[in-house]
Amino acid sequence: MTYDVTKSDEEWRRELTPERFAVLRQAATEAPFSGSLLHVDATGDFSCGGCGQHLFRSEQKFDAQCGWPSFDACEPGSVIERMDRTLARERVEILCSKCGGHLGHVFPDGPTPTGLRYCVNSLAIDFTPESR
Repeated sequence: MTYDVTKSDEEWRRELTPERFAVLRQAATEAPFSGSLLHVDATGDFSCGGCGQHLFRSEQKFDAQCGWPSFDACEPGSVIERMDRTLARERVEILCSKCGGHLGHVFPDGPTPTGLRYCVNSLAIDFTPESR
């Protein structure tokens, strides 16, 4: 798959911290309950930590008590889904549609009307509070 933002691993390594590189470019997962954005409740926007594409709004965030920031929806066209068979069970991986950065996974167990839970690594996203 081709993306609007493409860089070599060397370029990504220069731009991202080692932890962010591991998550966004190598599909690592941060430890549960360790992410800096887990408890962010302010109004604002969540964007890709690799390319800055807008992914989620604060109104879409909810506390799934799973250890990672969770959202019931994403912004239209911002996320690509693909099957992930790296564990004993199938999961649906979510990637930034602009740069292909690994964000996390989406599960069909959300409590909100969409029934979805986009489970996202804090290291994969940035938060910009709404200015007043």
